[in-house]
Amino acid sequence: MDFTELKDFYSGKRVFVTGHTGFKGSWLTLMLKMLGADVYGYALEPPTNPELFTILRLKDEIHHEIGDVRDFPHLQSAFMASGPDVVFHLAAQPIVRDSYKYPRETYETNVMGTVNLLECIRRSCASGDFMVESVVNVTTDKVYENNDIPEHAFREEEKLDGYDPYSNSKSCSELVTHAYTKSFFTAASETGGDGMHLPVISTARAGNVIGGGDFANDRIIPDCVRDTMAGKPIHVRNPYSTRPYQHVLEPLTVYLMIAMEQTKMRERSGSYNVGPDACDAITTGELAELFVKYWGEGASWQSAAEANAPHEANFLRLDCGKLKHTFDWQPVWHVEEAVRETVRWYRAWQQGSDMRAYTEAQIRDFLG
Repeated sequence: MDFTELKDFYSGKRVFVTGHTGFKGSWLTLMLKMLGADVYGYALEPPTNPELFTILRLKDEIHHEIGDVRDFPHLQSAFMASGPDVVFHLAAQPIVRDSYKYPRETYETNVMGTVNLLECIRRSCASGDFMVESVVNVTTDKVYENNDIPEHAFREEEKLDGYDPYSNSKSCSELVTHAYTKSFFTAASETGGDGMHLPVISTARAGNVIGGGDFANDRIIPDCVRDTMAGKPIHVRNPYSTRPYQHVLEPLTVYLMIAMEQTKMRERSGSYNVGPDACDAITTGELAELFVKYWGEGASWQSAAEANAPHEANFLRLDCGKLKHTFDWQPVWHVEEAVRETVRWYRAWQQGSDMRAYTEAQIRDFLG
């Protein structure tokens, strides 16, 4: 999937993005601007300090609406004003540990936020005011019931039952999307057979994402950056936990590709695992070692395992055969390249570089 092909589709498209001020949302917003899209963002204020959305100077270049996806009237007003062709749903409470502290808020955001957005789409279809062509709901690789079976790679048809409130709320978001699709957005549904336009909807279950500009708490790369810049060894909480790490540009490009391709062939819609190759599922300790290698200058890490830490799966890997077969897709960067490019981004930021220009160059290099 190259830049020209994506630009041919997205140029001039009205695109509604929830969660556009977050880490992944900021990268996606910049990509859409580069592709010529007219971007309408709806999200809370940027969640960290510093934060990528401001670093990339995006606020004045898009239709920027601060709002909560739990606030249905506000969300509906912003959605109807945008009249989108394409919708990407990224807004979420995304931190596992925070979901243990704030379970109700996590479910409200991740489940009812999805319901509210799909209800906006349903009502727009019924009214006929405009036609939403394509929708991608971004969930997580943690939606599956995970019994920590070594070497097992989850497939899309396996049971959805995430363990912790974050993971489980994303499982629920998947089920909500499936229910709305079957009930309202298929020709066989009770409301879909009367000639009204039907958007095409998919969910994307992405693996653990790394990349420049992530400043969140309780994520391994931001922790590496903070500790290293403070002159301290990196404290790794779960050094033996295996995760499918990938650069943020991998899943974002897949989301853009799915949204485009399913408009050409409705049968391509569905649920997709979005992860790296099996060789890129590594332990957190191995990821920290790669970070240290590329950062240099005396960077180091040490185990900081917690005796009574909240439950997190020890082993997680995705089978992405469906995505590869359906779209003839392959990852671009393996995990070592992903870490290298991530470290280079933070180094450039540390040195005061123009990060908008740097990030655009990284995107162009990735897309080819």
